[in-house]
Amino acid sequence: MTEPPRPPGAGDPGDRPDLAAPSGVPGPPGADEPTAPLSGAPSPGGHPPPGGHPPPVGDQPPSGGYPPPGGYPPPGGYPPPGGYPPPGGYPPPGGGYGAPTAGYASNDDKNWALIAHFGGALGVIVGGGLLGWVAPLIALMTRGQQSPTARAHAVAALNFQITWAIASVLSWVLTLITCGILFFVPMLVWLVPLIFGIIGGVKANEGVLYRYPMSYSFTR
Repeated sequence: MTEPPRPPGAGDPGDRPDLAAPSGVPGPPGADEPTAPLSGAPSPGGHPPPGGHPPPVGDQPPSGGYPPPGGYPPPGGYPPPGGYPPPGGYPPPGGGYGAPTAGYASNDDKNWALIAHFGGALGVIVGGGLLGWVAPLIALMTRGQQSPTARAHAVAALNFQITWAIASVLSWVLTLITCGILFFVPMLVWLVPLIFGIIGGVKANEGVLYRYPMSYSFTR
């Protein structure tokens, strides 16, 4: 029997037309170049792209990366210029909230120390060198039993003024014995407790216990 005719293209495989471009004929531009993988997509072979997988969109770090410049802030934010204030706030200018002067437990101690020293010098002026011990004695009896600091200042001034009060009496006796020839001796003796009493008051104002020279310890 005769075989019916085949439609075009339905013949043997060897008879089909070759759809590939003939050898030597260039294809469209870029047709033979390998396609680059998309950003973030794994490269051929299952390996991640250089730098690892990109983070999710919501977790993108800010420019410059982590941590921010200067490190993370402490809890509560950065401190203000000059640091945080101490508990209770900063003290007001001029010595704080009733803070005592350096070297004294309270302002009363300082006042009585100044009375002992400056009062001794004033007593020398008023009493002609004989009453310099009165003010230190008052300071010792009034504040000396309550404050060791005030007592130390009062005792130092008292011993010095008593010593030079005795020296002043002896100088006047010497002047009388010599019939006034040594009249300048009481004046010199009078200047010593005056000058050193003022020096002791200045040191006491600075919070320093002044050690009087040429003083005998009558009381402690």
